[in-house]
Amino acid sequence: MTKPRVLFLCTGNSCRSQMAEGWAKRLKAGDLDSFSAGIEIHDLNPRAVRVMAECGVDISGHYSKSLGEFAGETFDYVVTVCCHAHESCTVFPGGAKTIHVPFDDPPRLAEGAKNEVGTLAHYRWVRDEIREYIKRLPGGLRGVGA
Repeated sequence: MTKPRVLFLCTGNSCRSQMAEGWAKRLKAGDLDSFSAGIEIHDLNPRAVRVMAECGVDISGHYSKSLGEFAGETFDYVVTVCCHAHESCTVFPGGAKTIHVPFDDPPRLAEGAKNEVGTLAHYRWVRDEIREYIKRLPGGLRGVGA
């Protein structure tokens, strides 16, 4: 039996989708083939790299990928992790089931932080939320749809 192919999609593939891919590869490598991409290409967020490393998940070798890099590939599921990606990609080519699981945007949450400690607290909170979602996979992919 083949593993489901899952693409985690967000606006810039710099933070949330990268965290989701990192967690999925760490926690669910035997159950899923995991990838991430963005509607646009942004730089990999260094704070996302830092807070993932705190948990032993190294995403420092990741880079921001656009959907175009996956042209011609098929996925079983596309998990949109932000509202912009969900609104932009309501139907995905190849028959992939689109699932929307919105997570708060760490940079936006951190805008009001008074210092780096406060900023990183927002990144950690979202990181942990994503980890809890990934722990429920692949079961969390069934019966949930856009």
